[in-house]
Order: sequence, then structure tokens, then C-alpha cells
Amino acid sequence: MRRNVWILIGLMVFSVGCSKRDKLDLTIKPDVADRLKQFAPVAITADIAFLPENEQKVVHKLIEASRYMDEIFLRQVWEKNPAYREALRSRRDDLGKAAYRYFLINFGPWDRLQENEPFVGTIPKPKGAGYYPEDMTKEEFEQYLEAHPDQAEALKGLYAIVRRSGDSLQAIPYSQAYREWLEPTAKLMREAAELTQNASLRDFLLKRADAFFNDDYYESDLAWMDLDSPVEITIGPYEVYEDALFGYKAAFESFVTIADPEESAKLAKYKSLLPAMEENLPIPDHLKNRNRGTESPIRVVDVVFTAGDTKAGVQTIAFNLPNDERVREEKGSKKVLLRNVIQAKYEKILKPIAERFVDSDQLPYLSAEAFTNEVLFHELSHGLGPGKIVVNGRRTEVRLELKDLYSASEEAKADVMGVYNLFYMIQEGVIPRDMHKKVAVTYLAGLFRSIRFGIEEAHGKGVALQLNYLLEKGAIAFDEASGKFRVDFDRFDRGIRDLLSDLCVLQAYGDYDGTRAMFDKYAHVPDFLAAKLADMADIPVDIAPKYPLAGESLND
Repeated sequence: MRRNVWILIGLMVFSVGCSKRDKLDLTIKPDVADRLKQFAPVAITADIAFLPENEQKVVHKLIEASRYMDEIFLRQVWEKNPAYREALRSRRDDLGKAAYRYFLINFGPWDRLQENEPFVGTIPKPKGAGYYPEDMTKEEFEQYLEAHPDQAEALKGLYAIVRRSGDSLQAIPYSQAYREWLEPTAKLMREAAELTQNASLRDFLLKRADAFFNDDYYESDLAWMDLDSPVEITIGPYEVYEDALFGYKAAFESFVTIADPEESAKLAKYKSLLPAMEENLPIPDHLKNRNRGTESPIRVVDVVFTAGDTKAGVQTIAFNLPNDERVREEKGSKKVLLRNVIQAKYEKILKPIAERFVDSDQLPYLSAEAFTNEVLFHELSHGLGPGKIVVNGRRTEVRLELKDLYSASEEAKADVMGVYNLFYMIQEGVIPRDMHKKVAVTYLAGLFRSIRFGIEEAHGKGVALQLNYLLEKGAIAFDEASGKFRVDFDRFDRGIRDLLSDLCVLQAYGDYDGTRAMFDKYAHVPDFLAAKLADMADIPVDIAPKYPLAGESLND
């Protein structure tokens, strides 16, 4: 009985204030068609003909299951999103059609490339997205927790939304708030489990389907770590980027992929070196994290479908999951490289950006191999450095202490640590020495690719910090006469080392104020760079994937 009451409350939460179309502000920015051109449509697919017929059916079942992640995440971004989507879908004019397509890319009426500026209507994006009451402030939430410590764990939980009930706050578990979409998702996953002949895939699908209804993802995360199948899926609530209020709440997403075991095996050597990478970090020994597991599988895959959080705005090229520190300490984390997406971004975006921004003398060092290695070592580095920490005698996690700054801090750390660890691999003879300059120059070009995502986005904010810090240290330099940037190879390694040390120490102490001061100082776009970025309309900022196996085409 109690469960049914909560389901009713959850559904009422989503419907209040969104049902009457005449209350929606559908004023559309006149440049929305130009904004749409920032995303280049690209077909992203893989050959599944080698799979047995039953496994091909599994792929299509998982694609159908994943579509529900779009529906959940749309509501996690903003509870009024479904009403806006339907209103825009009905438009038949060119401006309305463009706004509808751009809405689908952004999962809402806010431009993720323009610091979440609204392109439909004028309502600012709520910092707490759809996870908290729309008008909730950090101060209100923190004061409530202080007055009601018995509710703190539930209200701060990864898998619960927060709503008001009179003068009180209530935590509504995801299993209840999103049950309408989780039930058909679980049904399709269980059907896929019956079809597959792969025991590890079956085990994960069944355990993850169960987790959708009990909000306990630990066992299914362990099963996902053991997943060894030509068909792989990552599905559920994971990243906390969308919660800009605190970074407490996980967003639903899905990746349906086809694995390449041969390429994965080539990279497996790096996981055995993770303890050595941890020992080599430029921080005091007592701050090093020697407790994380080192199993850390590495997968090279081709994407056939994505949904939810990962599909909003800028597309993911790799990921490192799960985020549960219990799983990381027991088994490490899995690094997944999305090969077909990496290739598409390198050719369509990174190369033309480098030609605009990097000194012509250093352009020969631009390297697709270095780009792929940087993506891999970025993900490896998410599993290194501070995780569980102690602050004033209290056991906690970096994520909980850095709150809204955590995502940007962690992305900046992984970028810089990735380069630092690549240099370590070169030093140890694991990677050829001629990769050193290629890594440095390709990293530099990558900064300009990522800063275009906008400094309100975690990756873009982290990149702005890196760029300004390294400019200040002289590790990279800007030539006003040519308008180009170059790496100072004599100073670059030291600049990377110093920046990594600063970021890791702040994380190890859970120093929110220090992290805030660092971002306030460095996370901005210099005027001379802003002018150059504005003159790049002909280069896409990112790709808009179309998935042929899901029935999509470039003409959609």
C-alpha cells in the first residue's frame, strides 16, 4: 500500500504544472537553426552480421530497452520537459522544426554549448535540474539537512529525487519516481537475457533489471565489471553532472555496444601498471589511494545506440564506470573506449581545430594514436588518486565534499593525470619515446575542442582551468602575431606535474573552498581566445549521432 502511494506521488510530481500547453513560453531564439549547425550529423554503427541470430535479436531488444532512458533523463533535466517537447513537436514552421531538433539534442530548452542559455522561452535552467524542487537553493537544502540529520542520507542519496511535502522535504526513490519507464525497460532486458547464450551478459541483465526496483546497484555493478560478451550494454543511473546544485544525483543513460576483443587485449597491459601509476603520482605518500582494486578491465567497443545523459549535448567518447567506491575498491573500474565515436570526432573536429589553433611548426605532431591514448589514459586516471577520504576524522568521499565542483575537478584531474601517466609510460619504455611531443601537441589541440563545450559544463570548465594554469606557467604560449598556440616542451612536463599535484591535493583534503578559489582564478575564457573561438562557426562543435541499427538515418 505504501509503495503505491509513493508511486502516485511521484507521477503527480511530474504532471503538475506541465499539462496545459497555453502556460508554456514557446518564444524561440531566431538563431536556433545556426545553433543546430554546430552539431554535425554522423552515422554511428557497427557490423553485427558476425553475431548469431539470437544475439542480433539481443542487440535490438537492448536498443528498445535503452529508449526508456531518454524518457527518464528528459524528466531528470526538468519536469516540464515533456510538455515542451510535445508543443515543439507539433510545430510545422521552419523555426519550430529547428527548435524541436535542437531541443532533442539538448534534452531541454537550454543550450548546453551556451552556458545553458534558454533558446526556447526565458526560464533559467534550475541548478538542481529535475532532482529537487525547481526553486530550491543550496542554502535551503543545507539548512534543512542540519535541522533534520535523520533524513540526510536519504535526501542526499544518489538514487532519490527530492520534493516538498508541506514544510518538509521527502526523498522519493528512483524505483518509485520512474517506475513507469523502468518496468518496460526491465521487461525487455529480461527478454534479452532469455535470448543470449552469454552467461555474463545474462547475469548482468537480470541483476540490473532487479536493481531498478530496489535502488541497490552494487551487485549488478559487480556483474557489469565481469561482463565478457561481444554484445555489451551499460545501462542505469551513473553520472552526477546534471545535478549542478550538489552533484549528489545520478542520471540515467545507456550505451549499447559491440566489443572488439582483439583491440581490448592489446590495451590490457596497462591495467597491471595501475599500482605503479598510483605510486608515481606527484603527491605525498599518505595521500595516495592504494586501496582501489586493480582488476580494471579495458574494452574497445563500437557504439550502436546511446540514450539518456550521455546523448545530451556533447557526445561521450569513453567512460570509466562504475562510480561506486565500494566496487572500485573491490574490483577497480572498467574503462570503455567508444572507437567509432573517437574516430568521428578526430576527423571532423580535432584536426580542423588544430589547423586553426596550433603553430604550424608543431602541427606534424598531431596524432590520432596520441588522441586515442589520451582518451584511454583519461579514463584510467579516473580510477586513480583520491576517492574515499577522511576529513576532520570523518570518513567521506571526494564527491561529497566537493559537491557542485566535483565533476569539473574530476574531469580536469583525469585530463592532466592522463597526460602525466602517458609521460610515465614513455619514461618506463612501455610507449615509444617519439610519442612524447605527439601527446603534448594533441593534448593542446584537445583543449580547444573541449573548451567550446562551454565553461558551465564540467568538461569545459575543467579545460578552461587547465588552459589558463598552463599559460600562466609558460607550459603553453600564445603568439599574438600569428594568433596560434604552441607547447613549450622545456616547461610543459613540469606544468602538467604541478597542476596535477594541486588538483589531487585539493581532492585528498576535500577542500571545497580551495577548489572554488582555484576555479574562480583559472576557469574563464581569455578575451584573446574568445575572439578566436567565435570565428569558428564552420567547424562543428560536436557530432549529432544517427544510429542506423535503431532505424535512424542522416535525413532524420
